[in-house]
Amino acid sequence: MAESKLAIYGAIAANVAIAATKFVVAGITGSSAMLSEGIHSAVDTFNGVLLLVGIRLSRRPPTVEHPFGHGKELYFWSLIVAVLIFGLGGGVSFYEGVQHIRHPEPMRDPTWNYVVLGLAVLFEGASFLVALRQFRAQSRGAPFWRALEQSKDPTTYTVLAEDSAALLGLVVAALGIYFSHRLDLPALDGAASVVIGLLLAGVAVLLISQARGLLIGEGIRPETARAIRSLAMEQPSVSEVGRVLSMYIGPDDVLVIVDVNFKDGTATGDAADAISAIEQQVRARFPMIRRLFIEASESPVGAVVQAS
Repeated sequence: MAESKLAIYGAIAANVAIAATKFVVAGITGSSAMLSEGIHSAVDTFNGVLLLVGIRLSRRPPTVEHPFGHGKELYFWSLIVAVLIFGLGGGVSFYEGVQHIRHPEPMRDPTWNYVVLGLAVLFEGASFLVALRQFRAQSRGAPFWRALEQSKDPTTYTVLAEDSAALLGLVVAALGIYFSHRLDLPALDGAASVVIGLLLAGVAVLLISQARGLLIGEGIRPETARAIRSLAMEQPSVSEVGRVLSMYIGPDDVLVIVDVNFKDGTATGDAADAISAIEQQVRARFPMIRRLFIEASESPVGAVVQAS
């Protein structure tokens, strides 16, 4: 989690500097696209702060009311971040662009726009590279798109998504400003702002979808459940493996319940040894499974055994 915080701190530092500069230049040049980019960077700055709040709250210890801890706080705050990207980032940029198209104003000297956009690319690119490095370290060598799809750490993939959208937005803003000034069509600057708004809204929808799944109890992937069943079936005394119930409590904290049936006549000691072996193998292969419960139904053990 410390690595994730590093990516967030990097993003916040970059966005603070970029947002202030964009707003100043937007006021000087009258560029709608630059104003949208300033709003985008300001929203990203606030979002980084909210993610830090989520990290801190998610680390609170378990209580009577929350026996499994507060790991899902991180998913809640990542949902709030996604909603802000959609409403403030995407919505305001889209509105500003439409207004500029309806009431176009000639752009003044665009030189400063290009200077700021160039600096913004450097800052956003540096923030993106930091987040990407942390993400690749967490993915443990898995292919990028597969790791991105399977990631349950919103602090990393949210920063990646924000920085990616920011870099694309900068390209769109630069094109809008260039063609607006070159062709003397101020409406193109507003059109660029609309595209930036749609881009942010699209990223927000993807983040909302991911946060929703984790908040309502998303579990491990089917292939992981099949692998757990296979490990359990390797024990000679196991006759059948039933349900594998699971849920993400936090990015690296998964609750798993496995229903194991033993062969008739299995001694209590042998069943206990098999349960211990299953627990060790599952935890070694899937370290994110920190809460493992193996239910030995229809066996001499006749109880629910919690893995240590």
